[in-house]
Amino acid sequence: MCGIVAMVGSEPVNQRLYDALLLLQHRGQDAAGIGTFDGRFHIHKAMGLVRDVFRTRNMRDLTGRIGIGHVRYPTQGCAGSSEESQPFYVNAPYGILFAHNGNLTNAAEVHRELYDKDRRHLNTTSDSEVLLNVLADEISRLTADGCTFTPEVAFQAVRGLHRRVRGSYAAVAVIAGKGVLAFRDPCAIRPLCFGSRTGSDGAKEYLIASESAALDGLEFSLERDLAPGEAIFIDGERRLFSARCAEHPILSPCAFEYVYFARPDSVIDGISVYGARLKLGEYLAR
Repeated sequence: MCGIVAMVGSEPVNQRLYDALLLLQHRGQDAAGIGTFDGRFHIHKAMGLVRDVFRTRNMRDLTGRIGIGHVRYPTQGCAGSSEESQPFYVNAPYGILFAHNGNLTNAAEVHRELYDKDRRHLNTTSDSEVLLNVLADEISRLTADGCTFTPEVAFQAVRGLHRRVRGSYAAVAVIAGKGVLAFRDPCAIRPLCFGSRTGSDGAKEYLIASESAALDGLEFSLERDLAPGEAIFIDGERRLFSARCAEHPILSPCAFEYVYFARPDSVIDGISVYGARLKLGEYLAR
């Protein structure tokens, strides 16, 4: 279980990403990280709580109007390694910054495939790095012959990713010079939603987060949850595109989100977490 957030704004996003991670701190207390983009990537991540990882000097370096953040609760990989804190980064194609919440059930198999067939070396035991490299490999294949990157290329890459990996995953990524990509697994096991508000320039700003409570805290209006297998892409002009990328999607969320993972003031897939807990208590009392 982890918490992820992404933002495309009209002003620097570092402080708002920090605030969003504080609102998602309950989803992971082992490590935290933020990455932003302003023509180059700026990343700071370390072990510890959000308030301890980020100091004024770190925040000052996180420049840019687009970025992602992550709080980690380790369920795979090395729990005590700062190298496995997120976001992760690969420099090709384009440069991709990536954060993931979930667990892959075929991570070892895909890890071997990435090395043997795709010649990709992974430097950690994290399944999030596996997922990132699958995404990068799919985008590389689609743009290998000089094909221009478009939102549809991103969606085709996610379709390829869905075919190769198994398990639970909600993910956000910054693709350098292109925009922000977010996607959810075909069963929507882990939560992911997005919202918007009017920026200082009069255009929409977007915030993507694991829980709606992060949107509420930053005064973004919830647009909706991502559907099972859906991907959304927000480009540099803050235009939003979406597509269903799974062949046989089905809504099958993790019950533990409602039992204890999520904040009680969040709404996941149209269901109030607080309301769900009340009803669970009523059933238990019977």
